[in-house]
Amino acid sequence: MRNILIFIVLCLLGFNAFANTSERLNQAAFAPQVRIDNQPLALKSQAVFTYLWADVYAAALYTRPEQSPKQALRLNSNTRLELYYFRAIDRDDVIKAAWTTLEKQLTTNTLEKLRSEIDRLHAQFTDIRPGDRYALNFDPTNGLSLDINGARRFTSPNTELARAYLGIWLAPSGLSDELRKTLLAGQ
Repeated sequence: MRNILIFIVLCLLGFNAFANTSERLNQAAFAPQVRIDNQPLALKSQAVFTYLWADVYAAALYTRPEQSPKQALRLNSNTRLELYYFRAIDRDDVIKAAWTTLEKQLTTNTLEKLRSEIDRLHAQFTDIRPGDRYALNFDPTNGLSLDINGARRFTSPNTELARAYLGIWLAPSGLSDELRKTLLAGQ
């Protein structure tokens, strides 16, 4: 009998976790399609990033309608990663987490080559408030851009910077393997 009660409790917790994710994604309200530099992109996948049992942000990945996320990354095609924040986060904490991940993923030479561009990108970050949206846009012709709450705040034609920075979320050894797998699983 006790095992049955434990099983029922675990099932209920599982349903609550699923409902919570669904509610969080509804709260983020990612658009089904966006246009970046006149290129239409379709929502391919979305996920909630949770750290120490707290939902931090929802992430959405957009690619060209005919491409899966994996194809877009392999072909270096147009991509948008949009983050909708549920919690306030100090900009210095975001920058520290970015550097920690980049140092894990990139060689020292690559980091040194990209350092000034990364610093320029980080200079645009602000303290995050609940409801803020950050979006990283990659275009193989124009490089990387950063939009904060719909306003373009940064651009760089450096495609290596774009691949490295998007890699924080989309490359192995990034912030979250679970988030990465979910985002790349989209069709």
